Amino acid sequence: MKDYKVVFETLYKEIGKVVVGQNEMIEQVMIAVLCESNALLEGYPGLAKTLVVKTLAEAMDLKFNRIQNTPDLMPSDITGTHIIEEVGGKRQFKFQPGPLFANIVLADEINRATPKTQSALLESMQEKQVTVGNSTFKLDLPFFVLATQNPIEQEGTYPLPEAQSDRFLLKIQAVYPKAAEEEKIVDIYTTHSEKPKIKVLLSKEQLLHLQKTTKQVPISNELKRKAINIVRSTRERKDLIQYGASPRASIGLVIAAKARALMHGRNHVSSEDIGVMALPVLRHRIILNFEAERKGMKTDDAIIDILKKVK
Repeated sequence: MKDYKVVFETLYKEIGKVVVGQNEMIEQVMIAVLCESNALLEGYPGLAKTLVVKTLAEAMDLKFNRIQNTPDLMPSDITGTHIIEEVGGKRQFKFQPGPLFANIVLADEINRATPKTQSALLESMQEKQVTVGNSTFKLDLPFFVLATQNPIEQEGTYPLPEAQSDRFLLKIQAVYPKAAEEEKIVDIYTTHSEKPKIKVLLSKEQLLHLQKTTKQVPISNELKRKAINIVRSTRERKDLIQYGASPRASIGLVIAAKARALMHGRNHVSSEDIGVMALPVLRHRIILNFEAERKGMKTDDAIIDILKKVK
């Protein structure tokens, strides 16, 4: 397992040529990738969300496409459409694939797309396929949707319905860099004329192997029960939470903890893995009650309170 730790440390070092700081965001995006799942990235503009995803795709030699969501974006703009072409004097329909046909799809500002377009992403996220008319097209594996949303400028946006946000394994928060990191960012982008070249460190086959290995990381029954009890507590704590997380969160918490253990070179899941992954796994799956919101609590505060009380 220690060999895997070296693999990820090398990957982070390579990404560090382009992205300064944001270590937690990079690790959590990578955890979503290892779990064959999708992630929601939330943060203010200019915090390297797009850059992180694009650089990861380069380091893993994966096809990357970016969808800039706008209110006038139609489902066919992302899934693809049938076009008429002339072959040998005859007209026939040919499928023109949309930007969803990639390995990593960055859906930028997903809350700016209409519900109809947001729902077009659902099938690709869950079933790894796209249906256009009567035809269904399988997507190339590995496949992930990494969506971003801006916590400000909510005017003209369409908040993700709970059913769709639940499809994302993690909700990752991008934070402002530290002073020294910001100085380094300014140096890189104001003194170098060319962006540093990123080496390919993982192939598709190696990534698919890592995904299989993630599921095989052992977890004790005691820790599995702890993960389930944390999720069940979100349904029982009526003093804080109006709607708790579903069993999908229990599955997500265990698999995310396994991925983190693998990345840190451990051959089993630790209690720390469960505690660290509880925040990104649960923060978009619970709705606080009026009393908790009145006190100015955030979903993270409620999760931290639950973690303190669950043994």
